[in-house]
Amino acid sequence: MSIQLLSQDVAGKIAAGEVVERPANVVKELIENSLDAGASDIQVEVGEGGQRLLRVSDNGCGISSHELPLAVQRHATSKLRCPEDLDCIRTLGFRGEALYSMAAVSHMTISSRPLDTEAGAELRIEGGAIVQQRAAGLPVGTAVSVEHLFFNTPARRKFLRRPATEAGHIGAIVQRYALAYPHCRFSYRNDGRQAFQTSGNGVVEDVLMKIHGRETGQQLLPIGQLEQGNSGGEEIDFMPAPPSPPSQPSAVMVSGFASQPTFTRANRSQIELFVNRRYVEDRSLIHAVIQAYHTLLPVGRYPLAVIFIEMDPADLDVNVHPRKTEVRFANARQVYGTVQRCVRRGLVVGADVPRIPMEGEEPPDSTGSVAGGISTFPPDRSSPPQLPFVATDLPLPASDILPAERGPQTEPISPDDLPATAAQTLPPLRVVGQAAAMYVVAEGPEGLYLIDQHAAHERVLYERFRAQRKDEGMTCQGLLEPTPVHLGDIRAGLVVQHLAELNAIGFEIEPFGGDTLLVRAIPSLLSDQDALQVLDDVVQGLAVERDLLGEALEARLVKMVCKRASIKAGQVLSDIEMKELVRQLEQCRSPRTCPHGRPTMLQLSAGELERAFKRT
Repeated sequence: MSIQLLSQDVAGKIAAGEVVERPANVVKELIENSLDAGASDIQVEVGEGGQRLLRVSDNGCGISSHELPLAVQRHATSKLRCPEDLDCIRTLGFRGEALYSMAAVSHMTISSRPLDTEAGAELRIEGGAIVQQRAAGLPVGTAVSVEHLFFNTPARRKFLRRPATEAGHIGAIVQRYALAYPHCRFSYRNDGRQAFQTSGNGVVEDVLMKIHGRETGQQLLPIGQLEQGNSGGEEIDFMPAPPSPPSQPSAVMVSGFASQPTFTRANRSQIELFVNRRYVEDRSLIHAVIQAYHTLLPVGRYPLAVIFIEMDPADLDVNVHPRKTEVRFANARQVYGTVQRCVRRGLVVGADVPRIPMEGEEPPDSTGSVAGGISTFPPDRSSPPQLPFVATDLPLPASDILPAERGPQTEPISPDDLPATAAQTLPPLRVVGQAAAMYVVAEGPEGLYLIDQHAAHERVLYERFRAQRKDEGMTCQGLLEPTPVHLGDIRAGLVVQHLAELNAIGFEIEPFGGDTLLVRAIPSLLSDQDALQVLDDVVQGLAVERDLLGEALEARLVKMVCKRASIKAGQVLSDIEMKELVRQLEQCRSPRTCPHGRPTMLQLSAGELERAFKRT
């Protein structure tokens, strides 16, 4: 078959497919044009999910009548003048492809009037061909109507979803730009019904509450920090940031909102990122936000977050894809680390202790639970408790007695962690007793606290492990006699595969032929426990292959060891042991959750107690 040039019509439709995949893409491009034009009021109207009608109107600077035909030509733009402008893009649009692509696959009408003219002009295009241009009396600004989208590309039209689904995608686009530009008034009408509207008062919190509701808005913590350059600190809990080429770092400013650790979602879809007020999709930065919640979320749960990143446009490449939702950073490691540290700092400083809702109240999580799995509804009051309240002096085994208080923390502070004085977010607590041999009951300035003794001890041991790793490395306890362990070929292969990581956390293991391994030492926290059982538990954890947070293997192994060594539910504690546990929990930098993300405590405030006893 001979080679030939594509016709202008076919080439135009191919190019349109790169920019316009669905009606929401049209709305996105038109809103970006309006914002670049300086609009302070943008109205979006949709009919039949955008397949019949898409109309975006604004009060921006407008387009003069003699430039209207040029505006719909391919690569025609007012935002670039020379090749050097591509190195420092400060506008949302710049490629000059959006209007051309829309016009190629629809019936499009552009009506516009600049501020310095008495009359405007209207241009009509069908399938990429101009069919009419006329003068018209119009308000200042521009209105673009796109009708019968994909009328000449039925293959594209048949892949569109139901009108309600497409309208939902359009609404999400409008809401994202309302968040990024809160000073601009947005209005969205779907099939003649007002679906969304903002005031344009410049307050991001108001837009968030408009989108998610007031109750959800109250679960969001403010995030904000300016960092100059790359501080070179390590990342949270063994997690490396993605590599990036060396360059001279510049200022990166991160702000926004992130949900309390007790307020979670089943997927990552509600983590939204904006770079220089441009909505972007970046898996690395989403991972940075999730990693900021490391050990604060249960497995399989994700936060809600809106993160704004401001940086020098010269350090950013937005010319990656025609839809302009992908970006590249000159220093990806710096941006990753700054996002991670700022979100983590906001969580450590602002997160609350989970509260026990009174009867009839809804818990903060939409799933009916705190932290995605721990029910916070009060128990059934019609039946008595199964286990009595106890406060005894029975001793713990020697290995479970908590050591004396560590001295002042002298390890170098990672940029991801706040100084200990800033991270002490728990109030002073007075131990009252133990309930159901599982919970330590404590009193604080704001009411009663139920502390899960197993989860709390896991957190204490986990942070002690981290401190040891930073200072002198993991400590181990040698066995009196090396113990041979038979694990079977599959499990023995797993241990051999991860031998370096196991030895790094305090094990001393070596192959002993076939499926047998020789255990010479185990982590010191497990010194009194059976080596065979300990190793079997760790191997079972290795076989799970569950890495939803992208954690390093070493971090997961440390969690397994801490879970094995911590106080168990049903274990009766003496007053001294409970006080020591609470005191050491107060010293932790993330005391509100165990390393697996379960809450360590729940709060019942004094006001709620008064209401429950009808004292108010």
